[in-house]
Amino acid sequence: MIRFFCVLTLFLASSTLTLAFDISNMTDRERTKFGEEVRQYLLKNPSVIVDVFQVLEERKAEESQQHDKKVLAQHADAIFSDNHSWVGGNPNGDIALVEFLDYRCGYCRRAAPEVARLLAEDSNLKLIVKEFPILGDSSVLMARFAIATLKFAGAEAYKKVHDALIELEGDAAIDTLRALATDLNLDANVIFAHLDDPHITDAIEANYELARVLNISGTPSFILPNIIIRGFLPAAKLQERITSAREQG
Repeated sequence: MIRFFCVLTLFLASSTLTLAFDISNMTDRERTKFGEEVRQYLLKNPSVIVDVFQVLEERKAEESQQHDKKVLAQHADAIFSDNHSWVGGNPNGDIALVEFLDYRCGYCRRAAPEVARLLAEDSNLKLIVKEFPILGDSSVLMARFAIATLKFAGAEAYKKVHDALIELEGDAAIDTLRALATDLNLDANVIFAHLDDPHITDAIEANYELARVLNISGTPSFILPNIIIRGFLPAAKLQERITSAREQG
């Protein structure tokens, strides 16, 4: 019964017909009769229900997109110009793609070659990576290791670590990451001496807070100047969004 009246309300709200009477002034008998007539109509024309819900979903999607655009504009500096995120691709590109990732996330690993393909095919694309460890202590350790590498060994070293971590099998441990740093010809002692640096904590906390404001709760999530993409997309679909963002300026 509740579901029926929800559908009835949506049906009336989305209808282009102008009712010649005020429903609120109906008697109980008139209201019951009217409800039964609508019910019979919907039973005979069930596609109307599908149409109503489709309109509702489209309205919700539009409202969500407008809200995202507003929030993106309000927090543009934190999204695109923070001082703790790695920048790859073309740093002077005409558009930036921001990725929130967790190294233990299966879909982030699936997205890695797609993002690499985008950068290879689009020489004017800037990539910003935000460490967003949400899958436990091992994820946090990997994120701290990556940020420490960026801060104390530089951007090139970070890229090597990033690529290695995205392919690392199993949970990370200090010994595993130290061996990885050594294999990449990095100074593991310097990196691990600063693993608990408060600036690293601040960077991760800033990413958590930004994700909260942007209503991002999963990885991977991507951001363009005019849209938030929550979830995995293949390179072709991401390129469509990038092209659209460029066209919108």
